[in-house]
Amino acid sequence: MLLMSVVASGVQGQNVEVTVTGIRSDTGQIAVGVFTDNESFRQEKALLEPRFSKDQITDGTLTFSLTLEPGVYGLSVLDDENSDGLMEYRKLGIPREGFGFSNFYLTGFAKPVFDDFKFTVVQGEKMNITIRMKYF
Repeated sequence: MLLMSVVASGVQGQNVEVTVTGIRSDTGQIAVGVFTDNESFRQEKALLEPRFSKDQITDGTLTFSLTLEPGVYGLSVLDDENSDGLMEYRKLGIPREGFGFSNFYLTGFAKPVFDDFKFTVVQGEKMNITIRMKYF
């Protein structure tokens, strides 16, 4: 299990441990989008966009840490298998690469809204987020 850390801002941050499961390959990278509301998610304007090497994947699972100030956030994850920083699509707009959201597993085809995968970071409270990758 790999434990990496990315800091969103200052000293008042809270550690959030993120576990991504169901990663199908060890090529490429894991790209994360940290969003603060539905509008930023809809416009794909993340507060942070850390990327993590897949070198330490064990049985399709990667764990890393984000340090975030108290507040409301949502995470989206891309299994960027070709490391180009973009989601690859098949015909009809079906994603070619895997994706996932904080504490939410997409069961249909419609893009979720922020409220589906948001969580609240509280100072002094341990936070664990699980993201299960989806592939079509």
